[in-house]
Amino acid sequence: MSDAAEQLVGMFERLDGQGRQSLLDYAAFLVERHGASEAAPAPIPEPNLVPRPDNESVVKAIKRLSTSYFMVDRGRILNQTSALMAEHVMQGRAAAEVIDDLEALFEREYQKLKTSQQD
Repeated sequence: MSDAAEQLVGMFERLDGQGRQSLLDYAAFLVERHGASEAAPAPIPEPNLVPRPDNESVVKAIKRLSTSYFMVDRGRILNQTSALMAEHVMQGRAAAEVIDDLEALFEREYQKLKTSQQD
């Protein structure tokens, strides 16, 4: 830790609760006003596309796509993935069609992720 950082920590520790909060608020103001030197975010990696095997099940396709698109937050697409799985299981929609839609879903989410990093 630098001397300035140690000095700041020492002052922070000598303050009461309200003084500490004021110091934190002022530090946040300075960072906002003068900018923080943030490192550039790591580039989004390319997907590691695993070839689609013949007669793949929907469950295995989800696992394959999750591995291929490891950078995609699966929580963001959970509802859509579950809905597609339900169409297959409950409504008898063909696995190949559902897998096509799953592949498109993962690709769309990947493209959104890449676009959001560029903004």
